[in-house]
Amino acid sequence: MDSGIIAVINQKGGTGKTTLALNLAAGLARRASTCLVDGDPQRSVTQWVGLGGGKSANFGVTSLVEAESDIANVLAKVADKYHFVVVDCPPLLKGPIVDVVLRCARRVLIPVLPSPVDLWASVDMVSLINGAKKFNTTLSAGLLLNQMETRNALSHVLREAVAEFEIPVLAACMQRRAAYRSAAVEGVSVYEMGKRGQLAVADIEAIIKEVLCL
Repeated sequence: MDSGIIAVINQKGGTGKTTLALNLAAGLARRASTCLVDGDPQRSVTQWVGLGGGKSANFGVTSLVEAESDIANVLAKVADKYHFVVVDCPPLLKGPIVDVVLRCARRVLIPVLPSPVDLWASVDMVSLINGAKKFNTTLSAGLLLNQMETRNALSHVLREAVAEFEIPVLAACMQRRAAYRSAAVEGVSVYEMGKRGQLAVADIEAIIKEVLCL
């Protein structure tokens, strides 16, 4: 099973970056040892896990927020210890955390909401990833559509629009589901929600299978 660092990034806030990162880590941890790295100054990952008392988290949790100039060293130590490392990056195009993570990552996921504004914002992300590939030749990336609705015409239009980007679009996506919001309130992943999270778990499992083939 391929290992390495998976970065979840988007310069725009509110795209579901933390939701994806946390649930991705929960799913990967069912396959091999996994650490979820909080790289966002808002500390959303840390707060989310803290709400649940950390009891249901089957993955390690660490932070890059206070690492400052030692970011690369912290990441390297985590990558040596865990099979998978998922990094919830800050909502920025540039900065020490983003720069180091993109140099070290094996894969990058860019969650995008089904709206023209979010699509336009993602154009800069494509340029960022292409620039990072000059230094990290093993880096692969994928756009992930979030809050999709099967019957929503705009969702279909968005999928067609992002297909024109230089970065491939994952066939799997995150549907608009109440389970994701409930999981955040309860401080757990959708895997800990039983039947309430069943459909969301299916979303994440499909994403993981595709991500591991990137």
